[in-house]
Amino acid sequence: MERWTRFVVRRRRWVLGLWLGVLAVGGWLSAGLGELLSNEFTVPGTESEEVRLLLQEHFGQRDDGTFLVVFRPDGPADAATRRELAAALARGAAAVPGGVAQPAQEAAGGVLLGQIASPLDLATAKGRTGAVRRAVGEPAGGETWVTGSPAIQADLDPIFAEDLIRGEAVALPVALAVLLAVFGLSLAVLIPFVVAACTTTATLGLVWVGAHWLTTATYVTNLVQLIGLAIAIDYSLLIVYRFREELARHERVDDAVVATMATAGRAVVFSGATVAIGLGLLLFMPLPFLRSLGLGGFLIPILSIVAAVTLQPVLLSLLGRRGARRAGVADFARDRLRVPLPRYAASGDPQRGFWARLARSIMRRPLLYLALGGSALVAATIPVLDLELTPGSTGGTPQHPEAIQGLGVLREAVGPGALAPTTILVDAGRPGAATEPAVQEPLRALLAAARRDPYTARVDYAPAPPFVDPSGRYAYASVSGRFEYGAPESQEWARRARTELVPSVPFPDGARVLVGGGPPQGVDFVDRAYSIFPWLVLAVLVLTFVLLVRAFRSLLLPLKAVLLNLLAIGATYGLLVVVFRYGVGEPLGFYQSDQVEAWIPIFLFAMLFGLSMDYEVFLVTRMREYWDQGLSNEEAVAAGLERTGRIVTAAAVVMVAAFSGLAAGRILGLQEFGLGLAIAIALDATLVRAVLVPALMRLFGRYNWWLPAGVARVLRVEASPLRR
Repeated sequence: MERWTRFVVRRRRWVLGLWLGVLAVGGWLSAGLGELLSNEFTVPGTESEEVRLLLQEHFGQRDDGTFLVVFRPDGPADAATRRELAAALARGAAAVPGGVAQPAQEAAGGVLLGQIASPLDLATAKGRTGAVRRAVGEPAGGETWVTGSPAIQADLDPIFAEDLIRGEAVALPVALAVLLAVFGLSLAVLIPFVVAACTTTATLGLVWVGAHWLTTATYVTNLVQLIGLAIAIDYSLLIVYRFREELARHERVDDAVVATMATAGRAVVFSGATVAIGLGLLLFMPLPFLRSLGLGGFLIPILSIVAAVTLQPVLLSLLGRRGARRAGVADFARDRLRVPLPRYAASGDPQRGFWARLARSIMRRPLLYLALGGSALVAATIPVLDLELTPGSTGGTPQHPEAIQGLGVLREAVGPGALAPTTILVDAGRPGAATEPAVQEPLRALLAAARRDPYTARVDYAPAPPFVDPSGRYAYASVSGRFEYGAPESQEWARRARTELVPSVPFPDGARVLVGGGPPQGVDFVDRAYSIFPWLVLAVLVLTFVLLVRAFRSLLLPLKAVLLNLLAIGATYGLLVVVFRYGVGEPLGFYQSDQVEAWIPIFLFAMLFGLSMDYEVFLVTRMREYWDQGLSNEEAVAAGLERTGRIVTAAAVVMVAAFSGLAAGRILGLQEFGLGLAIAIALDATLVRAVLVPALMRLFGRYNWWLPAGVARVLRVEASPLRR
C-alpha cells in the first residue's frame, strides 16, 4: 500500500485527469439508463419460462409487453360502444410495433376489457405507453384507462426518479452536517462528496453498459445513488479523519498521506472487499432480476475501493495541511456564539476519552452487557417466524397513476388476479392436433375444474384464434384469480394447479400441459431464489471469514464477527416484520403489508453482511495496531474504540440518513429495503460494535489475537502467537 500510494501521488495529474474523464463519460452514459430498466421476474429453466417463450414464439405476445385497455361505459355496452372501443384498440395496436388488438370482452359489472398484445420486452414496451394512450384517446360514452405491465412501469418510472430526489434531500444535508461537525469549515468536507460523485457516476455508466445484455431492475438507479453516496462518504470519512491524525506525526504532507493509506486505506480495502463478496455472489444467482441488482451493488464497493486508493490520496496530497485544518464554523459557534457543539477531535490520550471509558465500563461487567445486548437482538429476531414472502405486489405503490387506477377498476370488476393471470398452455404434439376432440375434450374438462376452484374469478378460452396458434399445435387458456398474483392464495393455487388439477385430467399421448403466467412465475421465482440462497449464505460466510483472518491476523475475531453479523441480520428481518406486517410503521408513512418482497431478504443479507463488517474492520484493525504496539488486551480494546468510536458513529449517521432516503420513498420494495439497511447499520454501530464487541473481546482475552503459524502460512500472512 505504501509503494502504491507513492506511485499514485507522483502521478497526481494523470489520476485526476482519468477520474474527470470517468465522471464525464459515466454521466453521459447514465443519462440514458432509465429507458433500459424494467422489473421483470423471469426464471430461466422453469415451466413458467417455457410458457412465456412459447406464447412469444407461437402467439406473438408477451405478458410483459401486453397493454390492457379498461373501458367503463356510462350506460349499457351496446353495439355502438363496442365498435367505438374496437376502433380505439385498433388505433392503439397501430402505435406498437407488432401490436395486435384482441377483441374486447365484458369483464364484469359492465366493464369492458381489451388487450393490445405485442412481441416487445417490458423495457421497450413501456416506452410506447404515451403513444398508445394518445392513439386510444377517449372513446365516447365512458372512461378509459390504459394499464398492463408496460403502462405500470412507465407510470412508476417518474415516481422512482422523484423518490431518488427526495432521498437525496434527506441524505445530503445530514451528510454535510456530520462532515462539518467532524472537520469544521474546511476543504476536507468536499472530498467525500467528490469521491461519491465519481464512484456513483462511474457505477451507473457501467450499469448502462450491462443493461444492454442483462435485464436490469428499475430499483438499480436508486440503490446505486444512495448506497454509493453512503459507502463513498463512509470510506472517505475514515481516511480523511486518519489523515488529520497523521499530519501531526509527519513533517511532509505526502508522508502523512502514505501513512494514512497504509492504515486507514488498508482497512477500507478489506472493508470494501467484504461488501463486494456478498454482492458479487448475487451475480451467480440464476435469476436476471437479482443478478442485475447484484451487478449494481457489486460495482459500488469495487469502484469505491478504486477511488479510495487512487483519487483519495491524490486529493489529500493536494489538500495539504491548510485544506485539512479544522476551521471556522464549529469553533466560531462554540467560542463566539456559545453554542454547545460536541468536540469530535480525538483526545490526546486514547485511554481517557468517552469511548475508552465506555469500553472499560463494559469490560468490567462483560457477562452482564453480553446478556443484555444478546437478549435484545434475540428478542428482535423472534418476529422473523411470521415472515411471509411475495414475488411482488401492486398494492405497495402510489394509487394516482392512470395505470394503477385502471388496475383498480379491473380489480373491482374481475378480481386482483386479472392483471397477471395464470396461463394453461397445451402442446398437442403436432400441427392441427390442438383443435381435435382428443385434445379439446380433456382441455374443456380441465378448464371446468378450474372454474369450480374457489380461487378462480374468470376463465377465458375459445377453440379458435387468438387462443389457438396458426399451426394448430398450441392452445392456451387464461385463468384470472380473485387474489393478486403474489398473495399466498395465488401461490397456493399455482402449486395446486400443477400438482392436482392438471394431473387429474388425462390428455392423449404426446400432448403436454404447462402452467405459467403470473402466480406460477411468482412461485418459480421464490422457489428458485431460495433453493440457491443457503449456498449464497455459506459462500459469503466462508469467504468473509478467510478475508477477515487475513485482515485481523486472528482466528477468533473473524468467527465472532460472522456470528454477530448473523444475529444482527436476523434482528433486522424480525424488525421488518414488526414495522410492515404488524403495521407499527403505518403512522410513520410506511405501508402495512402482510408479506415482504422475496428479493429483500436475499439482497439485504448480501449487502448487510459486508456493510456491517465495515465497522468491524475499522474498529478491530485499530485495536490490532495498539496490541502490536505492546498494549494489553483491555488497553488495546479501549484505545481502539476511543480512536474509532466517534468516526464510526459519524459514518453510521451518514449511512442511516442515506438509507432512510430509500425508506422515505413511495414504493413498498424500496421502503422495506431502505429501512432494513438503516435498522441494521444502527444496530451494528451501537449495540453490536459499542457493547457486544468489547464484552466478547474482554472474555476472549489474549486469544483474540492468536493466529497459528500453520494457518498464517496458508493465508500468506504474518503469524500471531499467544502473548503471555
